[in-house]
Amino acid sequence: MDQRFSVITLGTDDLTAMKQFYTETLGWKPVAENKDIVFYKMNGFLFSLFDRANLAQGVGVSAEGTGFRSFTLAYNVGSKREVDDLFDELKVKKVTILKEPHDTPFGGYFFYFADPEGNVLEVAYNPYVPLDERSNIVTHKNIDEL
Repeated sequence: MDQRFSVITLGTDDLTAMKQFYTETLGWKPVAENKDIVFYKMNGFLFSLFDRANLAQGVGVSAEGTGFRSFTLAYNVGSKREVDDLFDELKVKKVTILKEPHDTPFGGYFFYFADPEGNVLEVAYNPYVPLDERSNIVTHKNIDEL
């Protein structure tokens, strides 16, 4: 199996509200959608929003559960300034900020926010994760010395 993802899907309780957040608040543009699902073209994969109950049924698991979902979605940028700019932009849009921008012991700079259903998104500058000219991650530098 190749080391890659093609589509990352979030199961949602309110597809309309989630689409509005990702499309209007974050400014992302859907590439395909219908009444049940919305797809956004990302950098090398698709991100989709799909009804949580239908997704769980399709997988064959329970849709029940709340609280921290044990994952975050990260949006990496090339500088601390870009982190601050995005923080300011999202704060003006009244996005739920979970943790304000802060320095990390390894030289990074992050903040966390939530979408309308509590999924955690991170905006990060990480000096160990270089980006190419299209803001795609190139690699992860060695962290043995940390």
